[in-house]
Amino acid sequence: MRTTTASFLGLLPLLGCVMAFQSSSNNNQRMSPLVMGTNSDEMMQLKKGATCALLTPFTAEGKIDVPGLEKLLQFHLNSGTDNLCVLGTTAEASTMSMDERALVLTTIVNSVKGKIPLLVGTGTIDPNHVKAMTQQAIDLGADANLVVSPYYVKPPQRGLIRHFTEVADMGLPVILYNVPGRTACDIKDETVATLAEHDYIVGIKDATGDLNRVASLKEALGSNAESFLQYSGDDGTTTDFVIAGGDGCISVTANLVPAQMSKIMKAGLDGDAELARKLNEPLAVLHKKLFVESNPIPAKWAAKRLGLMESAYCRPPLDEMDPAYSSVVEEALRAAGLI
Repeated sequence: MRTTTASFLGLLPLLGCVMAFQSSSNNNQRMSPLVMGTNSDEMMQLKKGATCALLTPFTAEGKIDVPGLEKLLQFHLNSGTDNLCVLGTTAEASTMSMDERALVLTTIVNSVKGKIPLLVGTGTIDPNHVKAMTQQAIDLGADANLVVSPYYVKPPQRGLIRHFTEVADMGLPVILYNVPGRTACDIKDETVATLAEHDYIVGIKDATGDLNRVASLKEALGSNAESFLQYSGDDGTTTDFVIAGGDGCISVTANLVPAQMSKIMKAGLDGDAELARKLNEPLAVLHKKLFVESNPIPAKWAAKRLGLMESAYCRPPLDEMDPAYSSVVEEALRAAGLI
């Protein structure tokens, strides 16, 4: 049985107040009011299936493009996206101020709160900053948060247990994020199993690309395996991950083909491996070529090419895609039947 050191409602000090952002003629950051105070009553549970790791549209000057973000959100509503993962790596959240994060979250909550579960990235190195971002996510209407293992500093497993537990004690459901290729720190199966005893640590995004981890983690989880969500964070192996017993994906490709990714995940979850692989086959090249440069550079170029975004701008130290790769990504879009 899972235990927690804090009650959920006792740690959601939400105030009945209104937050607004002043519009600006040169950055599209128009007023977007949000009435707070009901998040604890309106939380949606994360679903199995396809979660889109949502891009953040910027203007050509690098400002958050609020109308562009609202357009993307409507696209996902219309496409049947199962969950949205916002303010993660794909969203370039590491380059955003707290005010910018609030603007993005307010826009998203006002557009899709209660319609699509919202998983908000709040992970970084400094635990105090993680808690500040988590509290903001709670206050602004998140349904859960995605917390990456602290990168670069290589914490021991006992440090990871303490770190994730303290975040979960704040009362917002946590999805662990294991991406050792970026963090240089692997969250071991035994560590995940220990953390899964906490009521508000409800799943993991596994971006290791190691399909054997699906079964090994289930074994380590024991009786918690059935309720603990296992999402793939590696588009190239996502279909086989779900066929092997995973619960879905947190996908970059889903920015471009959300309906198709949802159908693939549904087939896999229904146990129809043949159909899942058949649906995934046209996307195989796209899964790979969206990473010819650092994410989200190619995904933004592709989104602009498909008319989903006005600009492919990426904030420094990233940059727009090298033109040398344009034909490569274009061919992947063609193979997927998108152009």
